[in-house]
Amino acid sequence: MVVHSASEQVLAGLDPEQRSAVTAPAGPVCILAGAGTGKTRAITSRIAHRVLSGEISPRHVLAVTFTARAAAEMRSRLTVLGVGGVQARTFHAAALRQVRYFAPRLLAGRAMPELLDSKVRLVTLAAARVGLRTDRAAARDLAGEIEWAKSSLVEPTDYVVAAARALRDTPHEPAKVADVFTAYEQLKRSNGVIDFEDMLRAAVWGIEEHPDVGEQVRGQYRHFVVDEYQDVNPLQQRLLDAWLGGRNDLTVVGDASQTIYSFTGATSAYLVDFPRQHRGATVVRLVRDYRSTPQVVGLANAVIAQARGTEARLRLELSGQRPPGPEPDLRIFTDEPAEANAVAARCRSLIDTGTPAKEIAVLFRVNAQSEAYEKALTEAGVPYVVQGAERFFERTEVRQAMVALRAATRSIPGETPLPAAVVEALTAVGWAPDAPPAGGAARERWEALSALVQLSEEYAATPEVVPIGEAASVERPVTLSDFTEELARRAAQQHVPTVDGVTLASLHSAKGLEWDAVFLVGLAEGTLPTTYAKTVEQVEEERRLLYVGITRARQWLWLSYAAARSPGGRARRPSRFLPQLDRSGGAERATGAGPARRPERRRTQIVSCRICGATLLAGPDRKLGRCPTCPSDIDDELHERLREWRQRVAGAQKVPAYVVFTDATLVALAERRPGRSEELIAIAGIGPRKLGLYGEAVLALVDGAGVDDVCPEKTFEIQS
Repeated sequence: MVVHSASEQVLAGLDPEQRSAVTAPAGPVCILAGAGTGKTRAITSRIAHRVLSGEISPRHVLAVTFTARAAAEMRSRLTVLGVGGVQARTFHAAALRQVRYFAPRLLAGRAMPELLDSKVRLVTLAAARVGLRTDRAAARDLAGEIEWAKSSLVEPTDYVVAAARALRDTPHEPAKVADVFTAYEQLKRSNGVIDFEDMLRAAVWGIEEHPDVGEQVRGQYRHFVVDEYQDVNPLQQRLLDAWLGGRNDLTVVGDASQTIYSFTGATSAYLVDFPRQHRGATVVRLVRDYRSTPQVVGLANAVIAQARGTEARLRLELSGQRPPGPEPDLRIFTDEPAEANAVAARCRSLIDTGTPAKEIAVLFRVNAQSEAYEKALTEAGVPYVVQGAERFFERTEVRQAMVALRAATRSIPGETPLPAAVVEALTAVGWAPDAPPAGGAARERWEALSALVQLSEEYAATPEVVPIGEAASVERPVTLSDFTEELARRAAQQHVPTVDGVTLASLHSAKGLEWDAVFLVGLAEGTLPTTYAKTVEQVEEERRLLYVGITRARQWLWLSYAAARSPGGRARRPSRFLPQLDRSGGAERATGAGPARRPERRRTQIVSCRICGATLLAGPDRKLGRCPTCPSDIDDELHERLREWRQRVAGAQKVPAYVVFTDATLVALAERRPGRSEELIAIAGIGPRKLGLYGEAVLALVDGAGVDDVCPEKTFEIQS
């Protein structure tokens, strides 16, 4: 009786969908869980409910996820629920534990080989063996390509065909990558070491090829839970199948709309195909978002609603459960320094009004974008931490470039324009303008050095003013020496260690995290989506990156892009993923003075449904202030008076009725019933001119006046 009440207690506070997931019968269960919908609570409650009701034993459960942090959180929650003894581990930790345990049996008494922490050193040696010279960035890209192949169950002899089939953007000619792959495997064996993929393969091999091992593992683990199932790769799925051994007590949880690691071999195909592969599976959809305000949720729904492709088949429309909050802001700036300065100023304001710095994040597509925000936050006195990457001036390639720039001050003529001098100096160390290399790490290195070139362009736009007398001065072009001193100053400023600060992170490294306030910056074509997204599938993954970024925000959300990278630079277009928003807002100026703080082009306000909070995209919907499916609260009597008034005005002016106000505007007036000029002009289609012409009459009608009261016997004339 005590056990039963404890299991029932686990269900307390769950919403209906979570309860369905927790109480689903044994067998295949697929939980499609949108961002912020309580997936961890659902799966830990499911385990606890089954254990406390006596259905299963905790020592027979294996829960796997992708990060040690997530595994630790699962164990912690299970402890709070009164359930101990459940194994919650990453795929790699679970495989390592099993391989170590069975190594004496599998290896005829020999110890398990040493596990490589990193492939880079052996890959560098393998590349040299096949005549390929590599720097660290190139070696990291080759290691990543080998990792993709091994995770995708691709052997060296099959790599060329597999890479072509997968449309891989390979760091070198595919046949050469295959040669490096072969040499790497040979070096690994001769050195008596294994990598992480070998360890997963060893676990599979031990179970599949050794019946006694398979029997013991399957006797130990009988019930499986897999978190973030959209991120499983073929090798991990092979291991999961080996663990299951044809059994079906499997619970998976995932969100196809958060599939953002396809380049590593992860695939949402197993999540998408789960009901087909497991006949009779229970499928539960969690759509109640407890993390974000309805305004943030509405924008996230609007962005992902445009998704296409396989993942879109499992798209979830979230429903915000929190109280309404501020509308997300879309800001457009003249250039990236102005954008960064405005973000820093807003961060400063949030902190000054009580938001902890650690509850604020600035998210961008590539790590090279961080420099502008590191500088702006430093100058605004805002502490920050860089998540998942080094600070800009601590990156190896940036430190090496600064050394090269200092050396170039002795060889490049002083009269050389600064940007040209910087390009010449960086070209000497292997950087090539307009020639980004293939491979993620090499491309990041190229983008970081490109950021230095952009900095030189910005710095060159602010010539030094030199006094030549008591009342006179002259502008002196900045030199390469001046620029190297400026870089040293910035590096010194930004190297101050911080413990608690605003998070700077790429969208990829922000996955699984959340903050009160999120700034999504650099949302321009060419950055998001990146120019390297060539296929439809790659573009759709970029869309999902934006969706992941939006759903990190609890309360405040800022989206921005700069019309140009640097002052006076080439114009850019906003990201195609941004909804077509109402851009009637007036221009604002960023605070501060000087060249670095240029005026903001315009401020764009996202319009949300006043009933359900969803973001409104269509013009008529924005005008009404509600979704077409949400119930109308129109004042029919007021609507009729407005129609009669419009007819009289149009007749007096000898114009069609829609010239005065459209039908949609009349419906909006009758539904929203504005009481002040500010509320009246907030309705799309009523600008300053129509406010001046008709505002007084409309407000009077809303207040209860009759048509005759506002339409005396006179002719209405349009003021020129």
